[in-house]
Amino acid sequence: MTVNIKGDGVAIKSSGAVQTANVTDLLGRIAELEQRVQQLEDAPAQDIENKLSMVLFSGDLDKSIAAFIIATGAAAMGLEVSIFFTFWGISAVKKQKVYAGKNILEKGFTAMLPGGTRQMQLSQMNYFGAGAKIIRKLMNDHEVASLEEFVEMAREFDVKMTVCDMSRELLGIKDEELIDGLETGGVAAFMGDAATSKVTLFI
Repeated sequence: MTVNIKGDGVAIKSSGAVQTANVTDLLGRIAELEQRVQQLEDAPAQDIENKLSMVLFSGDLDKSIAAFIIATGAAAMGLEVSIFFTFWGISAVKKQKVYAGKNILEKGFTAMLPGGTRQMQLSQMNYFGAGAKIIRKLMNDHEVASLEEFVEMAREFDVKMTVCDMSRELLGIKDEELIDGLETGGVAAFMGDAATSKVTLFI
């Protein structure tokens, strides 16, 4: 192999093949990479905090139980926890049904959706409501807290619970149908929490 240096070029001859590399071009690429690295170093990075952000989309009893078990467990471990309730997930923080002041479609959603956690069904093996009763009995027999107790625990742990404004409006859910102590907000409210969270979940 023969190496010849001429001006700003490097010629490498090996097995009869000559490859020419332009030193100026290489130096330019190196300078560009250095500039990009410097920009990344200068850019303010968002600090990841000891937080858990969760979206509860499901209105199923079992999935809501899992969500609140995770939320209260994380809060007990010292994490700052927030839950964003959207669409069917809002059922987990409802306390009653209200029909007054609603149009026909909103009344239809009110009739079909649970009016609280006691009316929620299982995602699997519900058996026209029997499955939900069986799960609740098993939880009681094994001294596992009920969903209602987990919700109260979440409030005691200061878990931030936000109801999606858009979902609430679409489904015609009134303030008096929801439990006390909730916040309301849009996707920006959730993203504000999720952007700096250590853990983000969708249930």
